Amino acid sequence: MLKKYLTVFLISMVPIVELRGAIPYSQAIGLPLLPSYIVAIIGNMIPVPFIYLFARKVLEIGCSFPGVIGRFCDYCVDKGERAGAKLQAKAGHGLFLALMFFVGIPLPGTGAWTGTLAASFLKMDFKSSVLAAMLGVLLAGIIMMAASAGLFTLIRM
Repeated sequence: MLKKYLTVFLISMVPIVELRGAIPYSQAIGLPLLPSYIVAIIGNMIPVPFIYLFARKVLEIGCSFPGVIGRFCDYCVDKGERAGAKLQAKAGHGLFLALMFFVGIPLPGTGAWTGTLAASFLKMDFKSSVLAAMLGVLLAGIIMMAASAGLFTLIRM
């Protein structure tokens, strides 16, 4: 049983998949829903501070590399800064809520990894970024829990 929870934990740490894949997986292998939710939340949140503190720096260092790597990193930094400026202009003082709901929408590419990276490009403070990501992850987890419980109840009928 511990091995199954460890798998849920590790799946929730994977970019793009995150808990959006971990919670349905936990239900597919028959784990209890609430403990799976808690394990997935913890796994999804562990990378957040590291992403905030280091991901942008890694991309900026990558910009100095020649060839494909440098161009790719440059593209990512440029796109992140432009998208961040656009979001900042639209959201204004509602940036915290915008980030929370962005992370909370359980779609691929809108999770804690992307949201935290966006927060670093927007130069949001660390505490607000982590809190918005945490609230968004909790929201996405609740949505995925409800969807998974309903889906797997229908399948088992």
